[in-house]
Amino acid sequence: MQKNKHQPLKKILLIITGILLILVIIVIAFISPIVKYTIERYDVKYTGREITMDWAYVNPFTGYVHFKNFKFHELNSDSSFFACSGISAHLNMKKILHKEYEVEDLSISSPIFTVIQHSKTEYNFSDLITKFSKKPDQPKTDTTPVHFNLLNLKITDGIFIMNEKMTPVEYSIKNLNVESSGKRWNADTIDTKFSFDSGIGSGHIEGHFNVNLAKKEYSTDVIVKKLDLKILEQYMKELSNYGTTRAFIDMDVKAKGNLKEPRDVEAKGIVQISDFHFGKSKEADFASFDKFNLSIKLMNPYKKKFFIDSISLLHPYFKFQKYDHLDNIQNMFGKDGAKVKETAQDPEKFNLVIEIARYVKLLSKDFLRSDYQIDRLGIYKGDLHFEDFSANEKFSVAANPLSIIADSVHSNNKRVKISLNTGIKPYGSFHVMLSIDPKDSSNFEMNYALENVNATLMNPYLISKTTFPLDRGSIDFKGSLNVQKGIISSENHLLIVDPRVTKRIKKNNNKWLPVKFLLFFVRERGNSIDYKIPITGDLKNPKFHLKDVILDIITNVFVKPATPRYGFEIRTIDNNLEKMLAFNWQLRSAELMPDNQKFVDNLIDFLKNNPTASIVVEPVEYFEKENEYIAFFEAKKEYFIKKNNIKLDSFSEDDSSKVEKISIKDSLFVQYLDNNTKNKLLFTIQEKCRALIGEKLIESKYRALIKAREEHFISFFKKEGLNDRVKIKPDIRKIPFNGFSYYKITYNGKIPPETKEAFDKLYEWDNENPRQKAKKERRRLRDIFIKK
Repeated sequence: MQKNKHQPLKKILLIITGILLILVIIVIAFISPIVKYTIERYDVKYTGREITMDWAYVNPFTGYVHFKNFKFHELNSDSSFFACSGISAHLNMKKILHKEYEVEDLSISSPIFTVIQHSKTEYNFSDLITKFSKKPDQPKTDTTPVHFNLLNLKITDGIFIMNEKMTPVEYSIKNLNVESSGKRWNADTIDTKFSFDSGIGSGHIEGHFNVNLAKKEYSTDVIVKKLDLKILEQYMKELSNYGTTRAFIDMDVKAKGNLKEPRDVEAKGIVQISDFHFGKSKEADFASFDKFNLSIKLMNPYKKKFFIDSISLLHPYFKFQKYDHLDNIQNMFGKDGAKVKETAQDPEKFNLVIEIARYVKLLSKDFLRSDYQIDRLGIYKGDLHFEDFSANEKFSVAANPLSIIADSVHSNNKRVKISLNTGIKPYGSFHVMLSIDPKDSSNFEMNYALENVNATLMNPYLISKTTFPLDRGSIDFKGSLNVQKGIISSENHLLIVDPRVTKRIKKNNNKWLPVKFLLFFVRERGNSIDYKIPITGDLKNPKFHLKDVILDIITNVFVKPATPRYGFEIRTIDNNLEKMLAFNWQLRSAELMPDNQKFVDNLIDFLKNNPTASIVVEPVEYFEKENEYIAFFEAKKEYFIKKNNIKLDSFSEDDSSKVEKISIKDSLFVQYLDNNTKNKLLFTIQEKCRALIGEKLIESKYRALIKAREEHFISFFKKEGLNDRVKIKPDIRKIPFNGFSYYKITYNGKIPPETKEAFDKLYEWDNENPRQKAKKERRRLRDIFIKK
């Protein structure tokens, strides 16, 4: 009986529980589509934009919300501003009753967020900011504070796309993962971990970021792995007329600072930029380096502290080219950097490269006024080039390999010592030792030495200004510079040994100067030019004391006639000796000059008189210059044929002479090149000539030239039946010291007695100043040319 008494109560409880369960299911089942419908029904009214989703799940009892394939569209567009595969959140339902809205966790899966910048202040989300901003005249309703907490934010596998229309710039990141503790209404700190990959090229970034919104203070540590800096190329296009940029960056940096003041940052860590290239095209660099390393102990511009463990730059390369109009830098960035100035002064544009440059400039100013220390500073394996195409021939010189090393650069040191050492290409070397006061750059001492530079390097200028090139000579320039409080005391010594003028090169636009006559006045005994040039004054107004040079010249005029035989004999024996060891070829010619013919006759006589002797011929070809002359001639030849409407097979020797005399700067010829190449990135006559006639023709003509020289030379020995005692080696392509292609002769067996006598006589004279520097070189040449 007792059992039956409780049975109706159980049934009632079961029925109530069932009803409640059904109501919960009904509520959950119906509230989810209602929420979806409500959002999609009133989206435009409240946001101004379309919102769509596949389905929604809302549980009002647990506070769980999930939207599947959520899309927030662009304004008046089907394109998505924000889209994700899913949004999930837990709301704290209890706190809502107390006007505290708390999202306990928020997860966003595979979001795609697109930002489009139309102007400096207008974005594709500007309408949302305007719509949800409080209007100035909006009446206040409820003054009770409402608190909002967003906790445990998590973003997985996201994509962020940036499209800046002004420059324009497109950039993206992928595999974005973010975990944050979130933000409480009564706390100012947000702590976040993040990681993502570059959407353009390679690169991975991960790190941690902590910010105090009230104090605007932050701390972060960031690790960057092989990040492709291709985004910089898009900004460079705004600054330049053409060009390509590429580089990679690696970083491991910890920093803390203030968001209001960019200079108020304290950082330490390592920054490395590698494989940097910038130039006219991917194949033609103007600047590059293999690796730049910066290891920072402590850097704080605001507190004026720069403590750096090391700065190193490996294999920097830079090429400066001067053209008939402007140069490669101004062609790229506009005259005097006009394009850079225009972009920098445009208030409506943001350019990342300019902003980086401004910040680096700011740091540079702070650095020199700060407490600084660099334990190790080094530039290694540098390669700097200067090329001048404004003359009738290309002038080219390079500093390679260049090294600059400084140890313990410290603001508290009395002196900082910096050394520079480099080879000069094609021949020579340059050395500098600098000692400077780190607190006052107007106090320093410097010693420098430019040694063994071939004088023929200056032939492109000498031909244009005088029509006379050199085929011999070496240049030394040594000096010291002492500057105290800006006041200069400097001694400089110029020495040119054995300058020799060769055959005049006649061109229509070449200027003429009597170089041989002028050398008579400036050349001293020993066939040298030897002058000392003191410098005094101050850094802003240095004074070069050339009166000492003038007095030396005047003295030289009167002293030289008293000892003419000395200099004359040196030049005579030097010339005769050279003719026993080698002879030059005129550029783009396979014909022997009269002196060369005599040289060959002497070789034939020597072999006839010495049946056991033989000679080895080593052709040394000035490959670059020969090709330059071939390109000039073939391009002018095509221009001449078309201008005069003649056929190729009727082109005569007389026509060839006329073509030779045409200046490569001739306005009609240059116009012909421009009309027939039509490539805006060809800035030199050399490039245009090569483009006009093609590389295959140049190579073909060069090979034919080398073969013709060899056949012409050996033909003289064949006539005498001596060709089996003449061995011709494969040609060597290099830049000869004398500036001309030549044949070098080595004697096997007995040597001509006049050759040994000439060497011994010159070696004796080389013991006298200023020719002592030639002594070692003379002995080396003797060993090369004469084998026992």
